[in-house]
Amino acid sequence: MATSFDPTSHLLLTPEDPDAPARMARFRELGLGDRPVAEFDDFARRLAELTGAPFAVVNLVGEDHQYFAGLYATGSEQAVELSPADPAPGGMDRMMDRDHGYCPHVVVRKKALVLEDVCDYPRFAGNPVVDELGIRSYLGAPLLDPTGIALGTVCVVDQEPRPWGRQGLETIKSMAAELTEVIQRGVALPR
Repeated sequence: MATSFDPTSHLLLTPEDPDAPARMARFRELGLGDRPVAEFDDFARRLAELTGAPFAVVNLVGEDHQYFAGLYATGSEQAVELSPADPAPGGMDRMMDRDHGYCPHVVVRKKALVLEDVCDYPRFAGNPVVDELGIRSYLGAPLLDPTGIALGTVCVVDQEPRPWGRQGLETIKSMAAELTEVIQRGVALPR
């Protein structure tokens, strides 16, 4: 039986994540999970301000979904009740399938990812967030736990192409390192 070869079939797949079970155990140890954290929302707001991006996220990547434990959308200055059932700032949903977006790639690679225009990269241009949310630009860095596991990411996105440049890369990496230290100290995190 002959099979046809599709040279692009591997391009749109979300990468395999062998660390997912260990990451879930680490979330339990740290008291993190599928619930918003007010301090993470504040962190996301600061990240958006530093980068000039309209959207910023502290994203905890699970086995089958991503959870935006911190989220900021420009123009959503109102207070947000923080419970899993409540909407996020600007009415955005805090949960997304694992095969949507670029953060799962950052978590598996354990390296920052800069996409000034996602449409320039065939592997990323076909991601559902391009058509469903109009995402055109992404800048993200992993939250690297001392155990060697990437817990998730901090990232910013825009619906327009953005020249993030070296300054953007340095900013996102330093902000990820800062938040990782905060998480490790357990500062301002609910238990």
